[in-house]
Amino acid sequence: MKPSSRLAMRAPRRSRCHAAFQHGLLAWAVAATLAGCVSDTGAPTPEGSLANASNEQLRSTPLPDLSEMSAAVQGQIRERYASLISTIEQSATPGELSEAYGEMGNVLMAARYAEAPEPFYLNAQALAPEDRRWPYYLGHLYTTQGASAKAAASFDQALALQPDDVPTLISLGEVHLAQGRPAAAGPLFTQALALRPDSVWARVGLGRAAVMRQDYLQAVEHLEEALAVDPEAADIHYPLAMAYRGLGELEKAEAHLRQRDSGLVRRPDPLMQAMRDSLQSPSGYEREGIQALGAGDWEAAAAAFRRGIALAPENPSLHHRLGTALFMMGDDREGRAQFEEALRVSPQYAQAHYSLGLLLEGEGRFEEALHRFSTAVRHEPSYVEARLRLARLLRRMGRPNEALTEYAQVIAADPQGAEAPFGYAMTLVLLGRYQEARERLEAGIASHPDQAIFRKALARMLAASPDARARDGRRALTLVEQLLAEERSFDLGEAMAMALAEVGRYAEAASWQREVMSMAEQAGRYDLVQLMAGNLRLYERGEPSRTPWRDDEMP
Repeated sequence: MKPSSRLAMRAPRRSRCHAAFQHGLLAWAVAATLAGCVSDTGAPTPEGSLANASNEQLRSTPLPDLSEMSAAVQGQIRERYASLISTIEQSATPGELSEAYGEMGNVLMAARYAEAPEPFYLNAQALAPEDRRWPYYLGHLYTTQGASAKAAASFDQALALQPDDVPTLISLGEVHLAQGRPAAAGPLFTQALALRPDSVWARVGLGRAAVMRQDYLQAVEHLEEALAVDPEAADIHYPLAMAYRGLGELEKAEAHLRQRDSGLVRRPDPLMQAMRDSLQSPSGYEREGIQALGAGDWEAAAAAFRRGIALAPENPSLHHRLGTALFMMGDDREGRAQFEEALRVSPQYAQAHYSLGLLLEGEGRFEEALHRFSTAVRHEPSYVEARLRLARLLRRMGRPNEALTEYAQVIAADPQGAEAPFGYAMTLVLLGRYQEARERLEAGIASHPDQAIFRKALARMLAASPDARARDGRRALTLVEQLLAEERSFDLGEAMAMALAEVGRYAEAASWQREVMSMAEQAGRYDLVQLMAGNLRLYERGEPSRTPWRDDEMP
């Protein structure tokens, strides 16, 4: 559930007011002209353009087309623009004008306009060249545009005004990395780390610079330190994977690649936060809520999503995310209500169908859950999580052929995933296709060596498959011994007993089974004790098990 937000921007339409402002207007004449450039509500029209011709350095500042914005966001932008007009009318001081232009730039940047904020920031900078905020914001604006040379120049200006500002040091360092200049970036990250020894952001920058220099040992050192400070930061995993790959440690590289999308490095940046706070927008509140969810702050997340809903009550994503936050807070009733509200405003919203399906499955209402998962994948065929859950539920409900079809589609869509190949193999077991299941489990071990589930399942298959062609007792015994060195559990204890029985060591098998039954009894799992008794009787009679999994333990 990773939503993206794209805002279209159109070229501003020209008007008679735009032309007048474009060529400049004396400050005393601005007020006389405003009446013809303001809408009936008193708010300036999108076509309007401001410039203060008493200062020839100032640029024309037209508003972009606002038609793609929500009504609430349009209102805030127009209000800020009207405030700028009022400031110009009042013959304000350069400092006041700078602030007004800069605040207008912030609002437009917070609304995700790619180009419109630039002239406002340039005017703010021209009016207050000693204020580091405006070149700093310009640096970030140019970064979003991919204009790295202009971004570097702006960050340089901001850094000259405050040489010890850590966010500026790191931002400039990242621009140098984007330009392929790790030698220029490294000292900036080093200075930032000296100023803020707890900065994950600076350590990641040093690690990335080292990767670019092919100094993989140093890269691993910096990035592992960063991961130790913030274990939840997925931004670290990709460069760390590249560093391990450079060292030839491919298993570690693959392990980090699999974690690269799980979270973001938290980057404290007061100026950028102030910019984002300048506009109350649904997308802004959604981003804020997502960050809070990632940090485990459910209450802050719920508060942010509620503020977004107040501005955009028909936004299904906000309702769905609020429902998620509420569930994490333990408010199941209101969480479900938010999922249902998401579907009221958007009946095809797949994520809400999926979430309701999870709730229904947890309540044992399998047919209703199946309907929700099926609806989710019908509306969003590429929704891997929903299709995977649909396959699992079909297998659980005794519909293995349908489950195989769904698992196959998940594998095609996500070849790197482990759950679908495992589910496919276990579904083959249900169908009695033991040789095929063994082959799938073998392939799973090769593709996912870090996933013990494949080895555990293969050990049972080799020890107790009803099909002799899928059995290999000695290999089963070797696998279980390796697994027991890593962990101890009821299922591994039973697997050991199965393997020992398969190689004819029935007394040892019975001893293992009794020990596992004793462990289950001590844990209060009397239900398991009764179920395990059947295999114990087999071993005591000198017979192997031919049931790899009971119905209650099928993974």
